[in-house]
Amino acid sequence: MKLIDTQASLQYLRLADMPTVDMTIPEEIATSLDFSQVVVLPGFCDVHVHLREPGFSYKETIYTGTRACARGGYTDVLTMPNLNPVPDCVSAIQMQRDLIDRDAVVRVHPYASITRGERGETLVDMQSLRDLAIAYSDDGKDVRDTSLMRDAMIEARRLGKMIVAHCEDTSIARGYIRECDFATRYSHDAIPPSVEYSQVERDLQLAKDTGVKYHVCHVSTKESVDLIRDAKRDGVDVTCETAPHYLTLTTSDLIDEGRFKMNPPLGLPRDRDALIEGVLDGTVDMIATDHAPHSIEEKSRGLRGSAFGIVGIETAFATLYTYLVREGIVDMDTIVRCLSLNPRRRFDLDTRCDYSIWDMDREFVVNPDEFVSLGRATPYEGASMRGVNLLTVKDNEIIYKNIGE
Repeated sequence: MKLIDTQASLQYLRLADMPTVDMTIPEEIATSLDFSQVVVLPGFCDVHVHLREPGFSYKETIYTGTRACARGGYTDVLTMPNLNPVPDCVSAIQMQRDLIDRDAVVRVHPYASITRGERGETLVDMQSLRDLAIAYSDDGKDVRDTSLMRDAMIEARRLGKMIVAHCEDTSIARGYIRECDFATRYSHDAIPPSVEYSQVERDLQLAKDTGVKYHVCHVSTKESVDLIRDAKRDGVDVTCETAPHYLTLTTSDLIDEGRFKMNPPLGLPRDRDALIEGVLDGTVDMIATDHAPHSIEEKSRGLRGSAFGIVGIETAFATLYTYLVREGIVDMDTIVRCLSLNPRRRFDLDTRCDYSIWDMDREFVVNPDEFVSLGRATPYEGASMRGVNLLTVKDNEIIYKNIGE
């Protein structure tokens, strides 16, 4: 075994509070690496993934999804509750955890739902799920009833847990792409930004009133960023995430294909610029992928008819590195904090001796046929990127290898 001791290679591990002792890899792998040319990054943590199992294994499985995570450099992921059965009781979440124990190669931390069946009508027994779930979320659906959301926050605070909210006012959400020239020109049903930020505004007031730990999923509008920034200044215990596609794509990039359909939809250039500003000033705490695989058939019906959701766990870092770091828009330290340090701190996940080794100069073309994930829908198909993961290690165990093959 060879100890990784190149100071330049380890700088980002120290930044992310990762231990740098006893970091060894097999000699036969170490001899094929030039540690003066590669970068060692801390294991990434994604707080928003859809592994689709149980219930929708034709879209993704814990086996395929976690191996895709490992390929992307992730060692911890938090998986959303829009499953069948919904993890709204002990038996349902235990079914999911049994599959995780059997098939996962990364650490998977399941959310429990906020409401039974994610129907937004009755709270789950949050007490019984406290030790089985990382937090509570109805992701994929909004909790429209204000009184119900307030009750959920009060109980979550009592239990010392977090509410993680999908903010979408479905009473006014009728479209599938953001209001923009493309929508007007091609007669697509459009979603106003208020669908997101009106719910963010409501929830921030509830979080202030109740004192709950609150996290906003997949922020995509300028107004949401502004509201969250003001709430933080006002002492609200709030964090938020955005996704690589909201930081690097806008409505100007839209094509009438299912691989450009996600929820929330791509924003205007002003939204992208506000999100980048939020990442830089710390308003946006973390970058999550919202990895949401579907079958090829479900994503083959254009913008109008395709299911919402794209995949991104295998290309997330390369996307951020290519379009933000290499362009001098966001520095590498900030990206590492958003991908590793900040999500681990917020969700009280242990700092581990996890890392990945990257060839930052190697160029590749995004080819969905090469994905480990069962999902294939990515708006970056055919894009040229830099940054190839050579090795992912979790607790000194190699869980992904792309060396000498």
